Amino acid sequence: MTKVLAVNISEKKGEIKHQIEKGYFEVNNGLVGDIHAGNGHRQVSLLGQETIDQMDAMGVEGFCTVKFIGNLTTQGIKLSNLQVGSKLKIGGTILEITQIGKECYLDCPIKAQADDCLMPKESIFARVIVAGWIKPEDRIEII
Repeated sequence: MTKVLAVNISEKKGEIKHQIEKGYFEVNNGLVGDIHAGNGHRQVSLLGQETIDQMDAMGVEGFCTVKFIGNLTTQGIKLSNLQVGSKLKIGGTILEITQIGKECYLDCPIKAQADDCLMPKESIFARVIVAGWIKPEDRIEII
């Protein structure tokens, strides 16, 4: 089953995201209260538990493995197989995928430790097109 494992937020700049019980995702904003929310194309970040597990198994340590935690941690969906414009129904919300992957930082220590970093392919971003609550265990449907 494709589902949300965690809803994560950081209220202050530089703070590592922490898990919350549920989050309200607002149209043209993202997760209410998150420092990265705003009217852009990267309102919501998603990262699969499978990717997190794969990075852990590679034994690499670096900025992304410590600091990059998506607003939504997912399970059972290959996020990198989605296309820009795909829509996901999660809880009462609908998200539209706006970006696949993220650029690595110039001094990324992962690149020095491993041949391949998953972040440019496996993390995705979306905008909120229908507002609503999302909580762990909510199903994820591609619509």
